[in-house]
Amino acid sequence: MPAEAKVPASTARPAVQPASPPLTERQEARRRRILHASAQLASRGGFDAVQMREVAESSQVALGTLYRYFPSKVHLLVATMQDQLEHMHGTLRKKPPSGETAAERVAQTLMRAFRALQREPHLADAMVRALTFADRSVSPEVDQVSRQTTAIILDAMGLDDPTPEQLSAVRVIEHTWHSALITWLSGRASIAQVKIDIETVCRLIDLTRPREPHWAPGREGPHPSGPRARKNLRDGSG
Repeated sequence: MPAEAKVPASTARPAVQPASPPLTERQEARRRRILHASAQLASRGGFDAVQMREVAESSQVALGTLYRYFPSKVHLLVATMQDQLEHMHGTLRKKPPSGETAAERVAQTLMRAFRALQREPHLADAMVRALTFADRSVSPEVDQVSRQTTAIILDAMGLDDPTPEQLSAVRVIEHTWHSALITWLSGRASIAQVKIDIETVCRLIDLTRPREPHWAPGREGPHPSGPRARKNLRDGSG
């Protein structure tokens, strides 16, 4: 079968509008078959092996139907990455990291996710290449990948309500993790180097952790944890 021409996502068929109604149970099942077929083909031969016609045949949907769900191969593979990350998140929740600090837990979590992708290098390469090729028309799918990665990191940190500074650190960690994937897939970094980079960037978590107000002897006012301070908190006057 002739290979599909490689065209930017912006030249593909118009994307589905973000405000589309929720999928029915039957439509969701169809979408899952498409994502499964995409992952299977990518696992066997990488980015070039994912041909839309073959995806349609493998998932038992019409080619036109496939394009209604995913306007291009880039859209499809970015959505496949989001789906893979969602599965990883579920696995990580069943067996959470054991590190004592938030930085250690995030580093452990991201390395576990990295090793999961390492076991499927062709699939990982296809998904990362799609993220690299993605233009503005793929923004909703890329945003979902980012949100899923952020959720994985915040879960490992044990945070439900992060500060703006912590969210900024999470974004930097996320960028570093994706960059580490790219450099490893291109053969420019070893697994050991990736681990060092991930552990290093995760130290930002400690730097952005909210700190208790500092009190020093000689400072005016009561100790922040003293009886008067606790009474003020109870009375709402502190």
